[in-house]
Amino acid sequence: MLIATHSGKFHADDVWAVTVLDIVFPGCDLIRTRDPEKIRAADFAVDVGGIWDPQTGRFDHHQKGFDGARLSGVVYASAGLVWKEHGARCVEIIARAKTGYDIPPEQAREIAYAIDNDLVQYLDMADTGAARNAPGGYGLSAVVSGFNPTWIDEQQAGDVAAADALRLERFRRAMDFMADIIANAVAYRVGSMHAVELVRQSERLEDGQILLLKNGAMPWSTVVRREMPKVLFVIGYHLGEQRYMINTVPANTENFEARKDLPAAWAGLRDADLAAVTGVADAVFCHNGRFIAAAKSFDGIMAMARQALAA
Repeated sequence: MLIATHSGKFHADDVWAVTVLDIVFPGCDLIRTRDPEKIRAADFAVDVGGIWDPQTGRFDHHQKGFDGARLSGVVYASAGLVWKEHGARCVEIIARAKTGYDIPPEQAREIAYAIDNDLVQYLDMADTGAARNAPGGYGLSAVVSGFNPTWIDEQQAGDVAAADALRLERFRRAMDFMADIIANAVAYRVGSMHAVELVRQSERLEDGQILLLKNGAMPWSTVVRREMPKVLFVIGYHLGEQRYMINTVPANTENFEARKDLPAAWAGLRDADLAAVTGVADAVFCHNGRFIAAAKSFDGIMAMARQALAA
């Protein structure tokens, strides 16, 4: 199969779109051209060709009269058009490859929608001029744009063919980068979804004020904040760091306020200094912001948790 996109300078929206198609239809060839005959002959035409018709693999948004937009009103560019059609399937493929989970189509669509809301729509906004960057002052659109050859690179290439070859090579490098972005976005959300039930089923200690996670790396904040109003601290073992952590629970998503802070006397202390204050011999550290602390043993972290509850 053949994917055609435009030649010349590339942008985040066409790189995202081509990368998604390359994941869903592995082994496709890629040409970068504005030749109408070559575009018509391709199986997919991305950001070029003047047609939006998913059934025939056409994903352009530049044509007169184009009115494709999300329910939110954000107009589609090629990233959003391809993601709208193939995003859920892309999510399923990456979930299986990166996490080992076969997720149902409904869950894949949910994740694809979340990624569009958090990321893809901003690529489209940057491309259509609705936003300067996506998001922030140096967002993904600007980073991908930086993969383009500079005028010096093109001048040093020597001729048109060499410059085109250089642009294609840089486009493929941008695709590798974008593939990691997509995979990370999917893996994070798959992990979050599968963590929800595990967090709900986790043991609660000290009259329900402490939640004990078997794996402290699981994302827990949203579930605890929304569904467990009595929980003040979350404890979990972190395999990579080989220690137990105690975390405060965010009171809301607007700031760093916690339902209950760790004791002020612990702030910024480590090792022997923290052990002297807490009486816990294997205490490791407490962040100066008093939202996380650690001990090497379960008994040690529980002793610290009880002190924090009583403080």
